[in-house]
Amino acid sequence: MWPTMGLYVATIVAICFILLELKRRNSREKQVVLPPGSKGFPLIGETLQLLVPSYSLDLPSFIRTRIQRYGPIFKTRLVGRPVVMSADPGFNRYIVQQEGKSVEMWYLDTFSKLFAQDGEARTTAAGLVHKYLRNLTLSHFGSESLRMTIEFVAKQLFGYDSDKSKEKIGEKFGNISQGLFSLPLNIPGTTYHSCLKSQREVMDMMRTALKDRLTTPESYRGDFLDHALKDLSTEKFLSEEFILQIMFGLLFASSESTSMTLTLVLKLLSENPHVLKELEAEHERIIKNKESPDSPLTWAEVKSMTFTLQVINESLRLGNVSLGILRRTLKDIEINGYTIPAGWTIMLVTSACQYNSDIYKDPLTFNPWRWKEMQPDVIAKNFMPFGGGTRQCAGAEFAKVLMTIFLHNLVTNYRWEKIKGGEIVRTPILGFRNALRVKLTKKN
Repeated sequence: MWPTMGLYVATIVAICFILLELKRRNSREKQVVLPPGSKGFPLIGETLQLLVPSYSLDLPSFIRTRIQRYGPIFKTRLVGRPVVMSADPGFNRYIVQQEGKSVEMWYLDTFSKLFAQDGEARTTAAGLVHKYLRNLTLSHFGSESLRMTIEFVAKQLFGYDSDKSKEKIGEKFGNISQGLFSLPLNIPGTTYHSCLKSQREVMDMMRTALKDRLTTPESYRGDFLDHALKDLSTEKFLSEEFILQIMFGLLFASSESTSMTLTLVLKLLSENPHVLKELEAEHERIIKNKESPDSPLTWAEVKSMTFTLQVINESLRLGNVSLGILRRTLKDIEINGYTIPAGWTIMLVTSACQYNSDIYKDPLTFNPWRWKEMQPDVIAKNFMPFGGGTRQCAGAEFAKVLMTIFLHNLVTNYRWEKIKGGEIVRTPILGFRNALRVKLTKKN
């Protein structure tokens, strides 16, 4: 009886605490002028409306209708949290420059559990920690790493060998990707449960590799893991768990966004033969000017592929894989007469900026030539597929070079035609309703 009574009392106390906290927050919010918008239903807010699928490259209707109704900056509530969404390029640029001052990096709860954004292994590092991670990441995923598969990335990180390993890391990341935007219910049979299971299996693979390196320091390979372990004794913020979480995040980033973008590139090229013709001409010129047609690409040749870069930029603009960039306010932020309270989440809807008709004429049209005339300062303010400020993705150049090499090998060695599939869906993250199926034919 007494244990049951104690449970009841604890539950009542917890409920009272939650109600008092909600009352305190509501009282604070009433004292300031918040951006326009709606908080939707209690607890879930407008989460369900955000998850309604749309079937075009255009902005999800959730974002588009609210921009029309409230303007480029508006409030909402998602998964129980107050959120301000911004499609204002000036404000977005200001926020990414405020990292560690008035805002910090933040993720949805689903991401936080997968990528350990709490506790000592928390990877939303700032200051010297982030600088260290960025430099170490660039040394292994900079522009000289020109391979595409996740197995290659895993090898660069911790010596993974797809031929010798019984565990197929690529398949496990497929399960992880499917669970990112599912309801966070860790119950057997749910997508999220399968996602967490695959995440644990990948972590166990990397943990085994880490333990092996610690017990056999003489087997130095010079990869990311060796460098990080070497710094364990000198960098106070480093821990074994922290290193594992960083490697997991890098694996995910290298597999998910790049593969989705390349699929979109294939779809867009299939639907725009005039673009494909120009792309093929650029790569044929490069082969023609080589001393030997079979010699590997040089760095100078990669940098000379200007139209290829325009194709990649246009594909990134249209198919921004993520909806936007998330930050959490560390203190009140004033904007256009409104106040965004401390502790709120800000989502910078970069995809909306990349569809701005004032910057991009006919924004839904696939037009790589538009990048030829755009000024660098305009691009910097209105094009952030890899984030911005101190948090810009350290693998941005790696991703672009990877896609460049893929396209070079594709258009010089193969012809292809779309068979079926490839229908766009945003939920709100970009995806495909069904697989894009193409028929590849080897060129003579």
